[in-house]
Amino acid sequence: MTRVLAFALLLSPLMAQDSVRYELRFPNAVHHEAEVRATFTGVRGRVLEVVMSRSSPGRYALHEFAKNIYNVRATDDAGKHLKVTRPTPYQWNVETSRGTVVIEYTLFGDRADGTYDAIDPSHAHLNPPATFVWARGFERSPVSVKIEIPAASGWTVATQLAQGEGATWTAPSLGALMDAPIEIGPHILREWNADGARFRLALHSQASDDMVDRFQRMCEAVVIEEEGVFGAFPKYDTGSYTFLVDYLPYVSGDGMEHRNSTVITSAQALTRQSAPQLIESVAHEFFHSWNVKRIRPRSLEPFDFERANISGELWFAEGFTDYYGPLALTRAGLMARDEFLAVVGNAVNTVLTAPGREVFSAVDMSRRAAFADGAASVDPQNQANIYISYYTYGRAIALGIDLAIRSRFPGKSLDDWMRAMWRRHPDVQQPYVEQDLEQALADTTGNSEFAKEIFQRHIDGLEPMEYATLLARAGFVLQSGAAGKAWIGTPPMSFSERGIDINGSTLRGSPLYIAGIDRGDRIVEADGKILKTRQDFNDLVASHRPGDRGTLTVEARTGRKQVDIVWAQSPDVEIVSFEKAGRQVTPEIAAFREAWLGSKALRPLPQLQ
Repeated sequence: MTRVLAFALLLSPLMAQDSVRYELRFPNAVHHEAEVRATFTGVRGRVLEVVMSRSSPGRYALHEFAKNIYNVRATDDAGKHLKVTRPTPYQWNVETSRGTVVIEYTLFGDRADGTYDAIDPSHAHLNPPATFVWARGFERSPVSVKIEIPAASGWTVATQLAQGEGATWTAPSLGALMDAPIEIGPHILREWNADGARFRLALHSQASDDMVDRFQRMCEAVVIEEEGVFGAFPKYDTGSYTFLVDYLPYVSGDGMEHRNSTVITSAQALTRQSAPQLIESVAHEFFHSWNVKRIRPRSLEPFDFERANISGELWFAEGFTDYYGPLALTRAGLMARDEFLAVVGNAVNTVLTAPGREVFSAVDMSRRAAFADGAASVDPQNQANIYISYYTYGRAIALGIDLAIRSRFPGKSLDDWMRAMWRRHPDVQQPYVEQDLEQALADTTGNSEFAKEIFQRHIDGLEPMEYATLLARAGFVLQSGAAGKAWIGTPPMSFSERGIDINGSTLRGSPLYIAGIDRGDRIVEADGKILKTRQDFNDLVASHRPGDRGTLTVEARTGRKQVDIVWAQSPDVEIVSFEKAGRQVTPEIAAFREAWLGSKALRPLPQLQ
């Protein structure tokens, strides 16, 4: 929400008597079009400013939704045409004599994910910021959405919006509407209750009924296990939480959290083989119903629908969620412990080996979200050398802090820190800043120096946590992932008769980087041998050991050159258990592991057959 929008919240209480009504039709769904009619009742000024959003709740980069609407026209409630001008690509100014303004337009959408719209004869998948124009001054007005279901389609509506009369759904304000995706199609619906909350799985898939039943039980297990972290479910605004899930070959893979629902999409079919991978998004997105949708950074409030919010806390909001997703699956028995170790091990490996850690802290990585979270650009970037995803960075930090708390403060864990944050910041009316996070950690452990050190060194600072020592306490070894393997760097490469093309930045500190090789260069020979294929490159790597010296013949922008190169040891690391490393697991270590990875469910988990 912009400053203008925030100011609008202070306008006359009479504004609450205004209303916004949207109507949706799909007469040309086969060509991915919908017809939208927006009626603004109670217009007071001479000009109504109508806006299309550029950002979407749960996304941190800008997205140009206005490009997908056209045939925009405006009338009053008597059908009289009103003059429309367009001062920006995202705004239409409508001249009016006050009263009611009706905006009609055609909407195009053909990408089903958490950000965009998809309209076709099989369903209508709608993200409100990509669907509905809105008007300044009506941000707090009640909203209704009437949906005309195509005849004989068999479609039904699934959404977190409250159902009104007939085919109408309602929201108390613009913000509530924009945070409420709508899936219209031939859903398979499953419902269940847990601890006074109602949960709904609205699944659009070709899976068998037995598979749907099994997947529902997997979702139930996730819901119950994650409740165990916080001790209770949030109070969902309409009494229920909805999983809006599309597993179809023509959708784009994504997951997007919302206050009382989530959108999850994948081109994978739902089968016994794919379910263990598909449930991972469910675990991540549902954890967000606490972390970020209620335990919310002040930097994301109020949410700006026209500009990108900048937040330094995404390592916690997204990264810790990325840790708890696989942890909850492991605790619920839906992910093997070895697989969990591989997941967190990949994060640790990235943080320890990526050059970006020496450039930006976890906080600074979070602030770069506007350039990373689905943001579009055509110019080359140097992300490989300056950036680590705040998801990955936060997951590694969460692992380290969890193990550090458990090691130094028996009986305490990261779970206690999360519960403390929810007690102190139970909803968006009480957002947090970084100092609140540090204080809650200090109070959880009873040690302010510990919390200060964590933030100064590892969150605001550039130092990695002492993962080898921390993991050993739980009976795991951090070791080289490729001992004795030669390495010159692994930039994006392609292979042809002309040689090996370097298609991305070489990693700072790698032998290729040191030798002055970068994107756009082509390696044609190594040690006098012509290179054309991936196998040629693999054979070259296998023929060397760390410390070997060699030469590369390179075609660069300045012409052909020969460079010397020193092969290095691969920097990659991995986590393995004491058992696999031939070391003893003591009863103390076994108890530590179980306290960490064992179930925290407050009620029995559903059984999977």
